[in-house]
Amino acid sequence: MPHMNEELVIEALDIHKSFGDLEILKGISLQVRRGEVVVLIGASGSGKTTFIRCINLLEDIQAGQIRVAGQPMGYRTRANGSLVRDSERNIARQRRDIGMVFQRFNLFPHMTALENIIEAPVHVLGVPRAAAEEQARALLKRVGLVEKAGHYPSMLSGGQQQRVAIARALAMKPQAMLFDEPTSALDPETVGEVLQVMKELAEEGMTMVVVTHEMGFAREVADRVVVLDQGELIEQGPPEQIFSQPRHARTRAFLSRVL
Repeated sequence: MPHMNEELVIEALDIHKSFGDLEILKGISLQVRRGEVVVLIGASGSGKTTFIRCINLLEDIQAGQIRVAGQPMGYRTRANGSLVRDSERNIARQRRDIGMVFQRFNLFPHMTALENIIEAPVHVLGVPRAAAEEQARALLKRVGLVEKAGHYPSMLSGGQQQRVAIARALAMKPQAMLFDEPTSALDPETVGEVLQVMKELAEEGMTMVVVTHEMGFAREVADRVVVLDQGELIEQGPPEQIFSQPRHARTRAFLSRVL
């Protein structure tokens, strides 16, 4: 595996997640090292989105542990071994280390692209507004949208909105970025512009965990492809191995449907 001598940024250890009586995640463990791009693939309902939402503490877990840069995230363990959720204040502080890009952009509709990007640095990190604006303009340039700084989300295409969302996540200077099917809500002609920004981030060494159905992106950009099926991690390896010589029958069945 690449990056094996680098420090761990994300550790998910034996993660269990249920909605009522339905067990969604059945003891998933995953380690992501600094600078590594890990792509999660699998059929709809396999638990991919739930898993990365657990990493970012957007979903509670019933068992296991999540660490970012060696620090436990979101939970304390009682004497009997059960988990108790940390305070929302501490969780909000911990989330700063993990950027999240959603399927549906989640931009504030009443704010311009620039205002969307500076909101968290100013109000969460306490960055002076002038410095936050300078950084935001640099990030907009980075994602190819510097001329759209004064535009509201309704004035932007889906691909442009998603690029603003990526810039907004980067403004918090996260240790890692999570992408939850970032192109699934886009028109086909705008998918490429978002994937290109993600490729550039990967080339720059950003630690990334990506849930996607874009198999071409997984082949080209991933250091490691992880296959989830029915709440279990069934296989992982370099893209060339997963796509050319998958070891698990369920991986082969999934790939036969999507390739």
